[in-house]
Amino acid sequence: MDTTTIVIFFAVIVFVSIGLVVLSQMRERAKLERARKVTALEDSYNRTNRLLNEIPGQYLTADLKLLLLTRIEEICGELANLKTQLPATQWLSEARQLKQKVVEGNDQRAPVKIDSPEKSAYVKELLQSLFKLIESLHKSRRIDGAVAKKNLKYVLFLVHKTHADLHVFQAREFIRQDQLRKAIHAYHLASTELGKSSDNPLALKAVKSFRTRIKELEALMAGGSTSDSSDKQRRMDKEWDTFLHDDEWKKMADYDK
Repeated sequence: MDTTTIVIFFAVIVFVSIGLVVLSQMRERAKLERARKVTALEDSYNRTNRLLNEIPGQYLTADLKLLLLTRIEEICGELANLKTQLPATQWLSEARQLKQKVVEGNDQRAPVKIDSPEKSAYVKELLQSLFKLIESLHKSRRIDGAVAKKNLKYVLFLVHKTHADLHVFQAREFIRQDQLRKAIHAYHLASTELGKSSDNPLALKAVKSFRTRIKELEALMAGGSTSDSSDKQRRMDKEWDTFLHDDEWKKMADYDK
């Protein structure tokens, strides 16, 4: 074997070795990239599912539910294509069943009272996550600008309402404790919060109701009828508790279509 043949032989070995190393690295990178993608999709599923199940039932319109369920379907489809060990097929089936219930109007959820600063902060965190999700869906062109704008404005209104819910709860407690001045202040805070969504008919309706209640409490402090005030308080409590439950608000939620 001459020198040239030996050089060629070793050169081939070197190139083959380099090729094997590169191929191995490419396979490892592909494996890592696949694992990263699976983890990211699983995280996205968990976050989206959390929003769907933990945002108070009275806050989620059918449109928001369908938006979240459609996103879950997309995630599960991608996971199924990656053939992971995650129960993506089961998740997809559950999402489709729930989606059908929403379309048929059969997905009824119990309202959640915002009765503590901790609960208010937690719900606000969920709503902020929902806001970011809608923004990302718009940027990735999964939803169009009109749908994004409508839902973003509504979610922003819900953030303000979450704070108002807490102030209303506190006002009720102050009234039960006969601390009317503090109750009036709490209603002022609730009115200020919803005043931030002045272009929302629901918010305007609530602000008007708060102002009426403030005047009633001021009259009571000046020597009004206690029994009459109690009746008005019960009426207002009922109106606020059903504020986002009736057909009226569902129609009003579409104010920016």
